[in-house]
Amino acid sequence: MTDFDAVIERRDTGSSKWSRYPGDVLPMWVADMDFAAAPEIVAALQARLAHPVLGYGVARDELRAVIVADMAAKYDWVITPDDIVFLPGVEPGFNMALKAMTEPGDTVLVQTPIYRPILNAPGHWGLIRREAELSPSAGGWAMDASGFAADMAASRAFLFCNPHNPTGKVFSLAELQTIAALAETHDTLIISDEIHCDLLFDGRRHVPIATVSAEARNRTITLMAASKTYNVAGLKTAFAIIENRAIREKFAASRLGMVDSVNILGLEASLAAFSKAGVWKTELLAYLEANRDFLIAELARRFPRIRCLAPEGTFLAWLDCRALGLGDDPQAFFLEHGKVAFSAGHEFGAAYGGFIRLNFGCPRALLEEGLARMEKALATL
Repeated sequence: MTDFDAVIERRDTGSSKWSRYPGDVLPMWVADMDFAAAPEIVAALQARLAHPVLGYGVARDELRAVIVADMAAKYDWVITPDDIVFLPGVEPGFNMALKAMTEPGDTVLVQTPIYRPILNAPGHWGLIRREAELSPSAGGWAMDASGFAADMAASRAFLFCNPHNPTGKVFSLAELQTIAALAETHDTLIISDEIHCDLLFDGRRHVPIATVSAEARNRTITLMAASKTYNVAGLKTAFAIIENRAIREKFAASRLGMVDSVNILGLEASLAAFSKAGVWKTELLAYLEANRDFLIAELARRFPRIRCLAPEGTFLAWLDCRALGLGDDPQAFFLEHGKVAFSAGHEFGAAYGGFIRLNFGCPRALLEEGLARMEKALATL
């Protein structure tokens, strides 16, 4: 059984998360967990490194077959090996999709708040970003149905994120069916970032939007990876599933010398993750769910003015700190006065300056320390 309580020293390891701030700062910002990778993944990498040649990599048929089987087992989604396009990341994937399938001046719809790479992507290609805001409700984060319909009608593509980053919302089947039906009505391409699809809580089951209808399958580019679930993001490996051959060919052609081949060790790690690390994933989900529950309870106890809807998935929590009176940048306040670093709300949209995103994908001791540092910072007011 994995000891997720173990605190692993990550400073001086080339970690982006742990090198951005001075050594006395506790980083809880980027979506990078502080857990050791599954032993099965580490063993697979060690075995591959026994071979001394590390040239350009290509996905083996075995990996394609494992992904095909994984989609069938988890989602009853029948795809073929040819439907899979390997990539060095989900972010390159949705940028490739926008480059391939839109023209400058087209409108791309996103749901805010949304993590910065999605927020910025339309601007890379001369596209107009249209924002549909998710709103807190008694039942969780909600879409404005009528407003969203108008937004979809005006958009060439919908850059979707499910499970959603930063809110942790997991879209219901009914919501996915609504989105898919609107996309069909308005001939809107769906580009679906589903990188957190294995990280759901409370017995929820992920539904890829491509699976809700035959038409959705025909107009969706689905992006997935082992990286978030198995904490191997540094190995830069992801994949797209595109069942429409014409879209797939246009997508693949949009590499244009910018998106290179995939990391050879990342391919090995992905194969081991999907084929051998299921028990580790089950243990991880239980730990993350317990961390989520602890976080929500502690926020209510220690910081009753902070509003946070319990994430339904991911290892990220979206904290509304506006009632604390810290202005538009609570992240800067907690960094200065508590030596704890979160993601600043304004990175997720101009309207979210009073928010922070907190990463609870860490040993409980670090989560407790982060909350204690927040409390210490607020005591200076």
